[in-house]
Amino acid sequence: MKGLILTVTWLATLRAPFALSQTPLPNAASSQQAVRTENQVGGCLKPVRLFAIEDYNGPFKRVASSLVRRVESQTAMNPQTGGMRICPLTLRQKFTLAARNSVEPVTFIVAGFSAGISQAADYDSQFGQGASGYGQRFGAALADNTAGEFFGTFLFPVIFRQDPRYYRVQEGGTKQRMGHALAHIFVTQSDSGTSMFNYSEWLTVVSTTALSNVYHPGNRRGFGPSAGQMAITLGTDAGFNLLREFWPEVSRKFKLPFRSPQPVARAPDNHD
Repeated sequence: MKGLILTVTWLATLRAPFALSQTPLPNAASSQQAVRTENQVGGCLKPVRLFAIEDYNGPFKRVASSLVRRVESQTAMNPQTGGMRICPLTLRQKFTLAARNSVEPVTFIVAGFSAGISQAADYDSQFGQGASGYGQRFGAALADNTAGEFFGTFLFPVIFRQDPRYYRVQEGGTKQRMGHALAHIFVTQSDSGTSMFNYSEWLTVVSTTALSNVYHPGNRRGFGPSAGQMAITLGTDAGFNLLREFWPEVSRKFKLPFRSPQPVARAPDNHD
């Protein structure tokens, strides 16, 4: 658990260089009518994707595809466009999203990296060292992710009728966008499109923290250690929200070889 948190927190710390970029993003109001026509389903809109893996022409395509899906599948844009809103996820779609995220290749890569860090630092020392110890740590890291997806993407969003996706702002200054990303820990969107307290986030943190004590023998028990672990998890989730908000800047910063977006999703020429 600690290794996985370190891994995602490391990703979150990368946000500063990306946040400073003020490059206009391909989601301007002048293209919204075309986007609305193309993505309309009944009385709502499908989320607009900035990048599609079909537009990727670089190496490690399967890994890149997994990473893109992991970020984009839990991110939506334009919650209000011309009086229409993003289509809510059904119960089945929430379950499918949680299950798919649990088996993405990048999930296993991160779990493997997390297990390596945990073994090097001798977290959960009862697991021991060697291949057996690494295997148990790897299984625990996968269990951490699966539990988080089950509670945070499926169970609690279904119970409270909340959308488990993060809604990108994209427009406005860096501080405004960062504030929006951090506020998502407290405020999320309901299936009906209204804002509400993010019960799913907080109950998921409580549930996964309690559950992890069952299969992490090295976890310290008691209120203090559990509260500290919850605070770390909330911070990690906030970092992931920042990654999702600034994902276009992340892609450009690392020069990921995506082709230019389709014209329907581009800003006017004077913003290029």
